[in-house]
Amino acid sequence: MRFRLGRHADDASRFAAIAIMAAAVGFLCLPLVVAVAMSFDSREYLGRFPPAGFSLQWYVRFFSDDYLLKGLEFSLTLAVLAALISSAVGVAAAVAIDRTRQRVRDLLSSLFLSPLVVPGVVVGFALILFYGRVGLDDAFPRMLGGHVLITFPYVLRTTLASLAGIRGSLLRAAMSLGADERRAFWTITFPLARTGIVAGAIFAFAFSLDDVAMTLFLTDPGHYTLPVALVSMMYSNFDLTIAAVAVLLVASTVILMACLDRLVGLDRIVGVGVYRS
Repeated sequence: MRFRLGRHADDASRFAAIAIMAAAVGFLCLPLVVAVAMSFDSREYLGRFPPAGFSLQWYVRFFSDDYLLKGLEFSLTLAVLAALISSAVGVAAAVAIDRTRQRVRDLLSSLFLSPLVVPGVVVGFALILFYGRVGLDDAFPRMLGGHVLITFPYVLRTTLASLAGIRGSLLRAAMSLGADERRAFWTITFPLARTGIVAGAIFAFAFSLDDVAMTLFLTDPGHYTLPVALVSMMYSNFDLTIAAVAVLLVASTVILMACLDRLVGLDRIVGVGVYRS
């Protein structure tokens, strides 16, 4: 009898866990499904779901809208530069922190990771005051500095996680065989930490491309990102072009990852991890 009760309790717990996971997946995917469907709406206005008919008009409007295309071009340029600079700064900081004592390491890690817990609005407001003090009026370097500030902690965190799995005896062995610190880094540390470095760079690119709260404080009429342009459209002329842009961004990411995995292999691109060779 007690065995049956325990078995029924296990079955109920398993069913509850599956139901919770299904509800979570549905909660996350349902808005995307609605956005995909509405992006093909044939109506000229935002109507009820589901659409009465399907059309590509919103995609055509996006590719014929110079305002949005300029924002997309600027967003990609800014995100690529921010990811590259964040990767260089984050890796250098991670290597330096990893070689310090435990107390200093924890202090420096908390200090460099602090932008992750500060709201973007606060960061943007602080930066606009700082740039005003130093007299930096050009929007592009202002935004680039802000995006590096909020993205390099991702590179730092993932790189630190990768460095934690690298045994110090490997570096000592390389240096005992005649390699200097620079060569030991490029031949031992970098290949083993490559997964974390690339993962951090991808996170940096994604968050730079997606940021709105901080960028709103630093933009000007001639320099704006695609998310800022979409927010502006929501207040001035809301239409389903926004849904079309969202679908294109998601589809581009999925297609890119699928092509890289098919043609090259993601393991070759991001590395095979710390403990595999």
